[in-house]
Amino acid sequence: MERPNQTSKVSEFILLGLSSRPEDQKPLFILFFIMYLVTITGNLLIILAVRSDPQLHTPMYFFLSVLSFTDICFTTTIVPRMLVNFLSHKTISYAGCLTQMYFIYALGNTDSCLLAVMAFDRYVAICDPFHYVTTMSHCRCVLMVAFSCSLPHLHSLLHILLLNQLTFCNSNVVYHFLCDINPLLKLSCSSIFVNDLTIKTEGLFVLVTPFLCIVLSYLRILVAILRITSAAGRHKAFSTCGSHFTVVILFYGSIFYVYLQPLSRYTVQDRVVTIVYTVLSSMLNPFIYSLRNKDMKKGLGKLMDRRKS
Repeated sequence: MERPNQTSKVSEFILLGLSSRPEDQKPLFILFFIMYLVTITGNLLIILAVRSDPQLHTPMYFFLSVLSFTDICFTTTIVPRMLVNFLSHKTISYAGCLTQMYFIYALGNTDSCLLAVMAFDRYVAICDPFHYVTTMSHCRCVLMVAFSCSLPHLHSLLHILLLNQLTFCNSNVVYHFLCDINPLLKLSCSSIFVNDLTIKTEGLFVLVTPFLCIVLSYLRILVAILRITSAAGRHKAFSTCGSHFTVVILFYGSIFYVYLQPLSRYTVQDRVVTIVYTVLSSMLNPFIYSLRNKDMKKGLGKLMDRRKS
């Protein structure tokens, strides 16, 4: 373990990863390499199916394709670095660490905003179907995606700039498999008051606002579904939201567990939970959306038929 002097600036960090035992490194490498391949393949198939099938040229599948692209970028920011750490050195440069953290927060919050947009899309489709085409016009959909992508980058940039002002002198060992803000703040020997205040105000606002929008949308959807008299109508309405609701629970449940707790309580268990929203969620999304969606199954089937022919 390196302990830089008070006057020296840390030039690199050591990512301890998920396990420090040498015998665990190769099995973990194989596991996450397979998960990475499945994530890239699954999300790429979703994008290709949406683009190639005219029946999937709707706002819901447009948002899904953007979510899949974001998941590919999000996972690529994290997993390749993990694979290198499993088989070789566990060091990452100071600039590389901040760069990774920037894209983790930018892309992770983009996922969050896109889930909120998709919930709004389902709300309009179920609660106001007669105005769906005009409300969810292509221009408006593009603007919502642009906002969902731009705001998280500004949020991420703010936290990176604040983190860059800190001095790291106690240790450069990060007890994590990626560069996350909580374990890095624990290494700082300068005041983290501004960072902590920003996380609890601006950070909490950016994280919770999309979630509240999702909750509000689903409450309105639930009320609308309960008013439907036929069982077939209720089942159809529930089926259109079931996949998205599953992804929301998986994604936000793990994020809230990790980040809505005091910095002093950050433990090894949080590293394991972080895998859920950084790796596992992105890998499972294509399966959740395709296995429970007849239109997506047909789109994937047509895509496979074209490749065979």
